Amino acid sequence: MFSRRGFIKRSLLLGAGFAIPNAAAKAKPVDGPTQFQIKPNSIRAAFSVPTLLPINIPKYITELVRPPAMPGKTDIVDLDGKPVDFYEIGVRQFQQQILPPTLPATTVWGYGPARNLENDLANFHYPAFTIEATANKPVRVRWVNQLFKSNNGTKYFLPHLLAVDPTLHWANPAGPVDIIPKFNTTPAAYQGPVPMITHVHGAHVGPESDGYPEAWWLPAADNIPASFSQHGSSYERNQAKFKAAHGSAANATWTNDSAVFQYPNDQRAGILWYHDHTLGMTRLNVYAGPAGFYLLRGGKDGNPISGTLPTGAFEFPMGIQDRSFNQNGSLFFPDSRQYFDDTFTGPYIPDSDVHPIWNPEFFGNTIVVNGNTWPKCTVKRARYRIRFLNGCNARTLILKFAESDLKFPPVSSSLPFWVIGTEGGFLPDKPVNINQLTLMPAERYDVIIDFTNVPAQTKSLYLVNIAPDEPYNGAEIPLAEWNVNTGVVMRFDFDAVPVTVPDPSTAPAALVLPAFPTLPAANLTRQVSLNELESAIIKPTFGPLEAKLGTVEEPKLAPKGKPGAWMDPVTESVTIGQNEIWEIYNFTVDAHPIHLHQLMFRVLNRQLISGGPITPPDPVEVGYKDTVISPPGMITRIQGHFDLAGRYVWHCHIIDHEDNEMMRPYDVLLYKYIFPVIGSKG
Repeated sequence: MFSRRGFIKRSLLLGAGFAIPNAAAKAKPVDGPTQFQIKPNSIRAAFSVPTLLPINIPKYITELVRPPAMPGKTDIVDLDGKPVDFYEIGVRQFQQQILPPTLPATTVWGYGPARNLENDLANFHYPAFTIEATANKPVRVRWVNQLFKSNNGTKYFLPHLLAVDPTLHWANPAGPVDIIPKFNTTPAAYQGPVPMITHVHGAHVGPESDGYPEAWWLPAADNIPASFSQHGSSYERNQAKFKAAHGSAANATWTNDSAVFQYPNDQRAGILWYHDHTLGMTRLNVYAGPAGFYLLRGGKDGNPISGTLPTGAFEFPMGIQDRSFNQNGSLFFPDSRQYFDDTFTGPYIPDSDVHPIWNPEFFGNTIVVNGNTWPKCTVKRARYRIRFLNGCNARTLILKFAESDLKFPPVSSSLPFWVIGTEGGFLPDKPVNINQLTLMPAERYDVIIDFTNVPAQTKSLYLVNIAPDEPYNGAEIPLAEWNVNTGVVMRFDFDAVPVTVPDPSTAPAALVLPAFPTLPAANLTRQVSLNELESAIIKPTFGPLEAKLGTVEEPKLAPKGKPGAWMDPVTESVTIGQNEIWEIYNFTVDAHPIHLHQLMFRVLNRQLISGGPITPPDPVEVGYKDTVISPPGMITRIQGHFDLAGRYVWHCHIIDHEDNEMMRPYDVLLYKYIFPVIGSKG
């Protein structure tokens, strides 16, 4: 019988992702293609593996990058006279020193100022610089796809850095767009221009600015075939809606290679982040680099009721990702399903229903923090406010502090995490003191780390990860399986210069945080499901064919999932203004991080599908969240208020799953059972 966990261990043995203010100067341009080519259909060659072994990557060489604010903000005025912060942000290709300087640089993508000349890569970085936003002051961004390279005055598109599986339900610029293409033989990877669309994850925003997966656009390259579509199927509809709301001034006009989105910031201060969200390509585009923090500050609940938080040099975000590399410094990502199971060599089409390139999950063999492998961070014996993000494709993190990076179980330093907030702002009333912090992909936590009383003889502490190198089911890693590479995140080194002035911040235990209002009564409780499908053709099964969301049949008797595909009719139609409870039934064997667009919700409780006691949320989950852990075999209940009409999506944020059917549209209706022409097609 196939062992998914056995695959993960094997793949790691075979293989045996924010910025310094001046780091952007290190971004280097790379050469692009001079002509458009698409490889002919073919049976895929033998799969490749990462060629740079983690043991050959020195640790704790690079100082942790602390991302500065995104430059280029200008002041504009909206149609209603309200002031707006305006940015023009492009995504480009460049080289960055992600590995230590003794090893080659890595070609990546990243966001930066779109108005820079093509080879001016100042302030382009992987991950991107932080968008600093203020509560109740809108931010408008022109997002530009600049994945091209000029040669003698002609712009040639840059193909993807990674292997694009054209057999998924994906953007498919060659057309027809946003479909599952039909092939008679197994195709090679797509080599055409790359579609992009940015989603600000956690934003309370209208559907035209949400980053709907079918509203993508291509770069303004001169060699894109005339038969290709420049835009996704929802682009023009969203463009018209944006124009109706914000006019046709230059700062509101969408161009062929861009879209303009506006974020009202009419929500609690919190930790948002932005990343690509293209249909069927999110895992590849995000892995290549385009992501960054979006920090919303201020407002009614944006500060403690009592106490002062660390600021300035004592506050920074920390994005943790896993990546694999090749000896030439390039990013490694699987280019064949054989990476997951090398016993099935195809042909995939037409003899099976298995996708030839897509892998059910990918786990990198190195840890990257703010854009560098295993960095160090020099700190004082003081308090720090750190915004943690799990930016991995599939890996769950269980973080804790240790005195050594060579022992397991790690020798605890007794240094706790003081959790003060989640994705949607502060926890109610007071911080939560815990000795380890669990984050599934896309989860964020706002944490105070108090180094004040670390003994003088302690020179360093290690941030370690005790989650497994495999799909997460709620358990920590077994003692014998701890990985000295992916089990270590980074090192904190204590500054030899003592603190000479008192720390102005308040001890975490003394902080008083805003109280929460009582949850209103729910208007409706609905049941949704998480499901995993096996191949209907290849037996015995060698792993999941795909995962799907769906509804629940007979939830009160013998519940079972009814999976739905991306293009199936919408089953979650919410009337605007309603408070709904969603009961998420996980019928799979692993946990999934479930993300709803548009709103922040509250986690109510969990219960075994088979019945039994109801358990409350973990103490750090009682805040407002946009991503929730749904454990296997359990019902996870959340409650949220839906107050923006249009079409949105909900999905698993294991983005390998999201890209292959584990995403569904949902509608918020102005009137019950009537959907106006607002969002996407459908």
